Amino acid sequence: MKDWQTLSHVKWDCKYHIIFVTKYRHKTIYGELRKNIGPIIRQLCEQKGLDLHEGHAMPEHIHLCLSIPPKYSVSNTVGFIKGKSAIRIHRELLRTKRMTGLSFWARGYCASTVGLDEEMIKAYIRQQDQNR
Repeated sequence: MKDWQTLSHVKWDCKYHIIFVTKYRHKTIYGELRKNIGPIIRQLCEQKGLDLHEGHAMPEHIHLCLSIPPKYSVSNTVGFIKGKSAIRIHRELLRTKRMTGLSFWARGYCASTVGLDEEMIKAYIRQQDQNR
C-alpha cells in the first residue's frame, strides 16, 4: 500500500492504460510534432492533477499510463486531454488560425485498468517502436 494515494475520504490506486488515435489514422505524429506533443499532454495532466507514469507517441496513436483520481471519470479525463491538446496542437504547432470545425484526434479511445501488472504495461508502452 505504499504507492496508494489519498484524498479526504479515500485511499486509491487507479491506473489506466489509455490509447487514442489521430483522425482517420493519418500518420501525422512525427518529427517536431512528436517531440512537442509530450510536453503538452504532460502539462494538461499536471493541470488536472493526474500522474502521467508513462507515455509514448507513435505515428498515428498515443499510449499513456495515467493515474486518475476516483473523483474524475475516465471518459471526462480522456475528453479533457484530447480536447485541450487538439486546441494547443492546432494553435502552437500547426499554426492554424481558425479553431471551429478542426480536429486532431479520432472520436474514440481505448482504456484498460493496469492493476498489478503496472511494470509490464510500462515496459510495453516504452517498447512500442520495437514492436512494430
